[in-house]
Amino acid sequence: QVQLVESGGGLVQPGGSLRLSCAASGSIFHIVAMGWYRQAPGQQRELVASVNAGGGTNYADSVQGRFTVSRDNAKNTVYLQMNSLKPEDTAVYYCNTRAYESRSKWDDYWGQGTQVTVSA
Repeated sequence: QVQLVESGGGLVQPGGSLRLSCAASGSIFHIVAMGWYRQAPGQQRELVASVNAGGGTNYADSVQGRFTVSRDNAKNTVYLQMNSLKPEDTAVYYCNTRAYESRSKWDDYWGQGTQVTVSA
């Protein structure tokens, strides 16, 4: 099993910044990708940003240019730097990883979620 522990959510004013962190631990053979999803009330969970093992990144159009995803492979940790936050960024943010526990066994794992609220 792989466990994900998130930190860094909170309340911030519009235009402010927050940094989320997510550390993976447990039976990890290889991590393919790590990333962040979010889910606002009454809406579907959506991809925010992801980074693969080679460092390639992918962003939702709504956060491009404002958010930066990065990864520390040595620490199995992914970060999400969120700048110029808007009220519409308010959501529960979930860390996700696709990881191998062995050469042949892989799965998708989720963190418990951290609330980000952007409000004056």
